[in-house]
Amino acid sequence: METETLSPGQRDSFRRLLDDPSVTVRQALLAQFAQMGTPAQEFLLQTLHDSNRSLAQSAAWFVAQLKFTDTVAEFRAFIQSLNYELESGALMLARAVNPMLDIGACCQSLDKIAGRCRDLIVEPSSPREKCRIINRVLFHEWGFRGNQENYTDPLNSLLDQVLIRRKGIPISLSIVYLLVAERLGLDLEPVGLPGHFLVGCFLGEGLFFIDTFDRGIFRDPEEIFDLLRENNLDPQPQDLAPTSVRELLCRCCRNLVNHYHVAGDVVHARLFAGFVEEFESVYERHST
Repeated sequence: METETLSPGQRDSFRRLLDDPSVTVRQALLAQFAQMGTPAQEFLLQTLHDSNRSLAQSAAWFVAQLKFTDTVAEFRAFIQSLNYELESGALMLARAVNPMLDIGACCQSLDKIAGRCRDLIVEPSSPREKCRIINRVLFHEWGFRGNQENYTDPLNSLLDQVLIRRKGIPISLSIVYLLVAERLGLDLEPVGLPGHFLVGCFLGEGLFFIDTFDRGIFRDPEEIFDLLRENNLDPQPQDLAPTSVRELLCRCCRNLVNHYHVAGDVVHARLFAGFVEEFESVYERHST
């Protein structure tokens, strides 16, 4: 499912009409925006933050009339809150692109995957055995996989789209894995390597890592160091340390800046660059 959006020509046309004082024009626009749904909501919510104050104020009027939610402002507030919870953050990040995202449907999908895993787990089971079950369900029964054919597609980074299309990039597939594991009471960690992302298990029986982009293959530290060396990187022990939720979500935003630039979508690239700046400035203010 592609995220609907307006063409540049449609955006320009609406911008010219948005602050028209005519009641007739406003009512006609209101009816058209209501009929269009998601593309109109996305356009209006972006225009709320326009440097042209007249356009921004007019957009605010339409947003209020249509009872749209400013999901961009919601995600910024989340960033500023310092209360970084992975599932909420990943969903709010995706809602900044698709305000009509069905949060309940996303949570139900994760619940259903976890429920299937729970049916297959025989207790007592070790963390490694539980991860083997998650691998079976996610990558074989549900068919999740790395999108090698179109790696830079921005939809690969949006949780709702990853759940719908069942493909993504290492960091987004790792988020799905972590959220399923959390529902099973399995305490795994995100691990952000240079140029790659894994899920780490630091529990009891020995350190191992799950490569979600490679259908959940288990890797030990030396294998990971070998992979880094193959990519002309000098491995460091701290590369294997858990990554904070803040840095994970910020890294998602950095990826989206690059991937939207590749897609030629300057508007969304700037939006996510702003989120990166917000994450970094909030961190700097509270780390001194």
